[in-house]
Amino acid sequence: MTERMEDSAAIRCGGCGAPLQTENPSGIGYIPALKEDGVQICRRCFRIKNYNEVASVAVDQDEFLRLLGRIGERKALVIHIVDLFDFQGSVITGLQRFVGSNPVILAVNKIDLLPKVTNWNKVRNWVQKQAKELGIKVEEIVLCSAKKNLGFDRLLEEIAYIRGDRDVYVVGATNVGKSTLINRLITDYSDLEEELTTSRYPGTTLDMVNIPLDDGQYIVDTPGIVYPSRYTELVTPKDLVKIMPDKPLKPVGYQLNEGQTLFIGGLARFDFIAGERQSFTFYTSGSLKLHRTKTERADELYADHAGELLTPPSRADLEALPEWTRHEFRIPKGGAQDLFVSGLGWVKANGESGAKVAVHAPKGVKVIMRDSLI
Repeated sequence: MTERMEDSAAIRCGGCGAPLQTENPSGIGYIPALKEDGVQICRRCFRIKNYNEVASVAVDQDEFLRLLGRIGERKALVIHIVDLFDFQGSVITGLQRFVGSNPVILAVNKIDLLPKVTNWNKVRNWVQKQAKELGIKVEEIVLCSAKKNLGFDRLLEEIAYIRGDRDVYVVGATNVGKSTLINRLITDYSDLEEELTTSRYPGTTLDMVNIPLDDGQYIVDTPGIVYPSRYTELVTPKDLVKIMPDKPLKPVGYQLNEGQTLFIGGLARFDFIAGERQSFTFYTSGSLKLHRTKTERADELYADHAGELLTPPSRADLEALPEWTRHEFRIPKGGAQDLFVSGLGWVKANGESGAKVAVHAPKGVKVIMRDSLI
């Protein structure tokens, strides 16, 4: 969570005007070390100036909503970037209240994580339905991968078609690939080298960075919103790289009888409480090991082996996580459903004969049942 620094006597960044601070590397105004005198710029501005790259910063929900309130007052095109792997966890559900009549492009990132045999038309229809259910009005949906540079040409075409003389505001949660998208926009729309090395960045405030475009408008980089309901905000950096997949998901299927449990490392637990023998498919990072046991032994297994056999997290890091909460679901017969754990992945129940299941995860982490993505 980023603290706002309102002290007028604070040393401020010569690029964006933010009060400089050395405590929070992901926060606004971070600099590794302060000098006693001379113009100093934060790490974020340093990266823009020297590498034409924007580094994300993060703010809490209240601060983010305050920033969003400005967008509705301006003539803007809003690019809302979300993580397909963590769709319900990364989507900004209240966005519509703040953008007013401004058009929104929903850029759905990380499509490279889904299996190559995925039907992309079905995925797009799924996203459209989910967005509608969440009350998000979008001008266009673009499936893309910042990492693999997939779908970006189409995204740029949509931006060019819809933007007109509008500024482009890019909004999203942390860890959704927002910076990669902005850096691609910079490459295609702006020649920054001379301007950014000779002057203060025009229009920049301590909480948004305005990047000049060749036509006099701006790409506006907003801080990433922190959602504590996502597992990605709870784990340590070393465990974050384990739970966030960097390769296409390899679904792992199990034929389960009622009374069986699977642990996803030491991070979550799935119980098949009641129903006929049926298959469940796990979509999680390949770095996480799944452990099957009888439900009657699950509590004992966790007590004895959490942080050791059931890892990540380590036993020491486990103590920093909230206690687990149990979420029970009834899966209807005949319709495939996902049991989704924000930031960690999902379990697909194939809907063969209906089932009663439960998911255990740290208190506060979003756990829901949804229509199956795949």
